[in-house]
Amino acid sequence: MSHAELIETFYQAFARRDAAAMVACYAPNVVFQDPAFGQLQGARAGAMWTMLCGQAKDLVVKHRDVRVVGDRGTAHWDADYLFSKTGRQVHNSIDASFRFADGKIVEHTDVFSMWKWSRQALGPAGWLLGWTPIVSRGVQKQANAGLDAFMAKAGPA
Repeated sequence: MSHAELIETFYQAFARRDAAAMVACYAPNVVFQDPAFGQLQGARAGAMWTMLCGQAKDLVVKHRDVRVVGDRGTAHWDADYLFSKTGRQVHNSIDASFRFADGKIVEHTDVFSMWKWSRQALGPAGWLLGWTPIVSRGVQKQANAGLDAFMAKAGPA
């Protein structure tokens, strides 16, 4: 499978909420990073996708602009969903970058505006404070606490 096909497979699986197929695109020691979770490695990154796909009730994922040069790739993806903690609708626009080795994704970084996300997800508090590091740290702390609880309940990978 080419690197471009690997990215396509990853996002097609995400659109189906097929976390197992997404995780199969990752190397066992993958390093994932985004503004919501910070840096996750290995099984923890896979568990994040498993948790998100399993909890999503109305998630719509669309991707485009897949580009690959050598062992690096990029894509853009959009996610539309209801943020369960506040009941607010979110449209998140994300730029992803990848590094590949041995036919797998070894690094995956998602970049998006935490301020834009927090304005939608958190409402007035996001408008006022969403641009501050304190909100980013709080979101990461909550996201990782949720992931810890999910992993504890799910048991060893």
